[in-house]
Amino acid sequence: MSLERVKAYFGTYGIEERIQEFDVSSATVELAAAALHCEPQRIAKTLSFMVEGKALLIVTAGDAKIDNTKYKAKFGKKAKMLTRDEVESFVGHAVGGVCPFAVNERVKVYLDVSLKRFDTVFPACGSSNSAIELTIPELEKYSGYVEWVDVCKGY
Repeated sequence: MSLERVKAYFGTYGIEERIQEFDVSSATVELAAAALHCEPQRIAKTLSFMVEGKALLIVTAGDAKIDNTKYKAKFGKKAKMLTRDEVESFVGHAVGGVCPFAVNERVKVYLDVSLKRFDTVFPACGSSNSAIELTIPELEKYSGYVEWVDVCKGY
């Protein structure tokens, strides 16, 4: 269902045909990189967190990890990821297909600066076997992001 929701969302922009669907899983960074034949760091992984009872998404490069000190400085709380069961109900997409497109209302999207070193990145499209290649300006446009943040390390 989430894939159909994302397709409909991208259909409003006339780019739904750019969504790639695979015969194999793309549910993890490594699996997505293998399916797309690209470097793992170019996978735009979307991480789900809870802050003051509200879900927020942070889209990061595939090789980046949340830096708890930076996260707490930005959001005022220790990083608390949504549980597997919470993700779909709060965000609207299941684990393995979480993306910043066609999410539930009141979900805020942030883009991490770890993505800025690439011309294009590959976020999921609502299922564990889909992705779309987007430029950074396209990711900004279609994700409806709130702001760029610097909350990662290791890249």
